[in-house]
Amino acid sequence: MFTIVGVAFAVGATNFEVGNAARMGPGYFPLLLGILLTVLGVAITAQSFRSKAPDGDPIGRIAWRPLGFVLGANLVFGVLLVGLPSFGIPAMGLIVAIYGLVVTAGFARPKSSVKESLFLATLLAIGSYGAFVYMLNLQFPVWPAFLTA
Repeated sequence: MFTIVGVAFAVGATNFEVGNAARMGPGYFPLLLGILLTVLGVAITAQSFRSKAPDGDPIGRIAWRPLGFVLGANLVFGVLLVGLPSFGIPAMGLIVAIYGLVVTAGFARPKSSVKESLFLATLLAIGSYGAFVYMLNLQFPVWPAFLTA
């Protein structure tokens, strides 16, 4: 993954003027980042082929529960944040999307607590509002449209 993303960044950076170290162009940093990421990816891949144990470590079972809930939480976040007009689901905004994300992802743990998830979601919602809306002044829906209209 690092190698593919690094190559994509490096190739994409060539669409901009690269410049040199003294006079950097807009493509300079993405090119260097892409090269660094590619080298890191190749090094990690090469290291993965060297096994320290004679027979190698056995691969364990796939953790389907965490995998399903974490992927599902990201889908829930996206759907709640921007809506799904083709299915009649309106955009619910950042705060509701964060609660959906955290509560859904909380079920990935076997002994999950909805109370704990709601507490964590509240902290994340306050922090996200402060960072993205208050400090960065990003323009996106924070609350459901029917509450702000």
